[in-house]
Amino acid sequence: METRVAVMGIIVEKEEAVEQLNAALHEYARYIIGRMGIPYRARNINVISIAIDAPQDEISSLAGKVGNIDGVSVKTAYSGVGAE
Repeated sequence: METRVAVMGIIVEKEEAVEQLNAALHEYARYIIGRMGIPYRARNINVISIAIDAPQDEISSLAGKVGNIDGVSVKTAYSGVGAE
């Protein structure tokens, strides 16, 4: 199955959303290349970036689950590079 490389930018504005976010990310752990989280204390938010290599539908599914969490925003940028 062909996979794509993408980066998800996630902003967490509500601390109570963290547990639900981590559960969603854990569900897709096999596809995640790396994760970096930065707490931005001055604004009381967290900025997270996720590098992922997965089939297109799995990336979209994860982005949808993350985006449906109250207090969480997500945007995804895709590489033009595909792999089989």
